[in-house]
Amino acid sequence: MRVGVVTFPGTLDDRDAARAVRAGGSEAIELWHGDADLKNVDAVILPGGFSYGDYLRCGAISRFAPVMTSIIEQANKGMPLLGICNGFQVLCESHLLPGALTRNSDLHFLCKDQVILIENTNTPWTSSFSKGQEILIPLKNGEGSFQCDDATLALLEGEGRIIARYVGENPNGSRNLIAGITNTRGNVVGLMPHPEHAIDTLTGPSADGLGFFTSILNAMVK
Repeated sequence: MRVGVVTFPGTLDDRDAARAVRAGGSEAIELWHGDADLKNVDAVILPGGFSYGDYLRCGAISRFAPVMTSIIEQANKGMPLLGICNGFQVLCESHLLPGALTRNSDLHFLCKDQVILIENTNTPWTSSFSKGQEILIPLKNGEGSFQCDDATLALLEGEGRIIARYVGENPNGSRNLIAGITNTRGNVVGLMPHPEHAIDTLTGPSADGLGFFTSILNAMVK
């Protein structure tokens, strides 16, 4: 199982994501933003960071990188694709996922360990979890508030496309406590918290995040 991990200028969680991929049992393949070649990967992760310095909108410049042309094409054909934090923002800018990630409601960058509730286990990235399972993983963002219009929100809720919600107080003002969503097909997932920082208790608050990286292996084996 070959999982590509993309590096944009300003990406800072690519090494952590690659480590998590290996911990989950797959091979991590480095993908460079300026290269359209996906190197025959089976799935792709867009990791967190500050791609292109977030000088325009988070993810707005990355959306036009050569690698994204290939990723968008393959994702539309069903390739599993996970965007974490800044990667989630890139997915929304690329119109692979609806809505937008906006400035946190208190206008401050936040960094904390956050409990989230898994709601959808029918994606290649969440099948290792149980519906209703609560997990603890880090959350760190300045523009992590998921926003969309009422019609889109009703669609996401009605189709069961919310994969995770924040538990407790809303940390960033996301609508309906949304922490992550998926596309209609279920192969593209955007998640604001960082599972790659919680794959073992030595370096994270838990090992709860590992399930995202074992899920993709299980999905491809099936």
